[in-house]
Amino acid sequence: MSSRLRLARFLSRTAAVRADPWPLPHTPQHLASTATPTNLPPPTPLPRPNELVSTLRARLVYQSRKRGTLESDLILSTFAREQLPTMSEAELREYDKLLDEADWDIYYWATEERTPPERWAKSPILERLKIHARNEGKVVRRMPAL
Repeated sequence: MSSRLRLARFLSRTAAVRADPWPLPHTPQHLASTATPTNLPPPTPLPRPNELVSTLRARLVYQSRKRGTLESDLILSTFAREQLPTMSEAELREYDKLLDEADWDIYYWATEERTPPERWAKSPILERLKIHARNEGKVVRRMPAL
């Protein structure tokens, strides 16, 4: 038996025995290992007293674009470009609270891979984000410039 064949058999047996410690994103193993904890309190937003609506809107555009993961950046930045100009101040504040959540949680809630926690279950902003993420019109989306 050649050394390559022995190595291939060894690797296939080893892979079958051990679970992958770093499963690829969006696989069932990854989704199972990264479930959103249900017992965590909601994030506490930074207090921003007397913030003008125009400043709030500009900050949300930037925070939607610079999330840290490409998937979240693409969904949130294109959503912000299309939706923020027409949002009321109350809707902007709710979107601000949503952006305080973890990137992957927002992504999985928007793509309906996971059920959002109770505090976001009936959110109209999250519903609009889900519709945006479905992209039923098959629009080619690109990151907006800052």
